[in-house]
Amino acid sequence: MSKTSPTAAGHSEGTEQNFPPWRSGERKITDAHIDALNEIFALFRINYHNQYYKAYSDTQVLNQIKKLWLESLSQFAPDTILRGARKVIEESEYLPTLNRMIRACQGDPEKFGLIDAHRAYVEACRAPSPKAAYNWSHPAIYHAGCASDWFFLANNSEKIAFPIFERHYLKLCERVMNGEELPAPNIPALPQSTETPLSKEENAKRMEALRKQLEL
Repeated sequence: MSKTSPTAAGHSEGTEQNFPPWRSGERKITDAHIDALNEIFALFRINYHNQYYKAYSDTQVLNQIKKLWLESLSQFAPDTILRGARKVIEESEYLPTLNRMIRACQGDPEKFGLIDAHRAYVEACRAPSPKAAYNWSHPAIYHAGCASDWFFLANNSEKIAFPIFERHYLKLCERVMNGEELPAPNIPALPQSTETPLSKEENAKRMEALRKQLEL
């Protein structure tokens, strides 16, 4: 890790591996992720003292476990990882597994008024225009629709459009669960003149540009 975790008195210091930032698939592992992981293992050591040293007595094994956790938890923001660790410590007297940590980091969206990604996608697709004037169950759905591009959502099948929407929506959900308040949709003013509908050729060109932009 970028910083060697402190070792409690009475235990010999092992040499923990320093992991530099790297990419794992599409996930970017930053110094902040590494620092967060070091911090949660330090918290585990303090709170689960005997369990911790029994489970991680071998420094080489500990380094491998940290690398696995880092790759798996890098899907979350560093603050989310720390929030998940505090949640685990408050709720369980046992050292958590990686699966337990992932579930803790995911949090409970319902407590924040958030619905699951597919229901959000259906709401986004069915909402009438103007989208900003619609009474959304949560602003995250509107902002995910904007980030995905309303035209793209309306003109592609669920198989193509939903993964794009889901990616944006889950990122927004994470921000909400970390305490961020998303701005309310801006209701657009009525247009001064009625726009002429695009022709089929113009629509096709626009779709092709969007596909290239999204690398589909």
